[in-house]
Amino acid sequence: MNFELFAIDGQDIKIIEKLVVKLQDMMTDGEHIDYIAVQKKPAVTILPDSITISNKRIFMCEFTKLGLATDFEIFSWKDIKDIAFKEEIFGSKVTVIPFTGENLSIDYIPKIQARKLYQLIKGALETSKLKEIALEKEKFIVTTPPIQPAPTFEIHQPVEEEVVQNNSVIEPVKEAIREPIIIPAIVESPAPKIEEDDDEITLKLRKLKSLFDKQLITQAEYENKKNEILSQI
Repeated sequence: MNFELFAIDGQDIKIIEKLVVKLQDMMTDGEHIDYIAVQKKPAVTILPDSITISNKRIFMCEFTKLGLATDFEIFSWKDIKDIAFKEEIFGSKVTVIPFTGENLSIDYIPKIQARKLYQLIKGALETSKLKEIALEKEKFIVTTPPIQPAPTFEIHQPVEEEVVQNNSVIEPVKEAIREPIIIPAIVESPAPKIEEDDDEITLKLRKLKSLFDKQLITQAEYENKKNEILSQI
């Protein structure tokens, strides 16, 4: 793997190599690393903390026990409420805000890396939210119930018939002749099937994400175009 891809904003390449080796063992199918931000304190830090984001999750890493152990706090995008950062004299303090539990922060993140983290995490959260909205729409699709045949009723009407005998008219004899008359029952038409298609913005975002996943566009092109689409909301 070309580790230099994750050291384009001044990250320590040695720390990048150690992190990527550990993270590769935790990647799931279809998951890949998008960006790694590495802590840089004013004093020399042998094993700094870091924040890694993939296309599925965010990893907050802290080396402990002189590098013999590593503590990871891992969140999927649906578990994260928001991201915030504060620029200070030496770098920035980046804070991840989950829906449940305490906020987690890492300070002394170089400012350029903190801004890139904020941009990428915000974009990932917006994409995750749009996916949830699309799933909610699918739940409201109403399936059309099968049409039941209308019941029928038979009505028998008596018919008068004259009986003639020896050329004389005998009083009419009423005889019930079964002549069924079919009257369809009034049945309310079933509710039409309701299908809500994705709106235009959602379709554009899906198409844009597909182009990015296929590596037909760069990360910067993806983010710029996505922000342009979202500004139309």
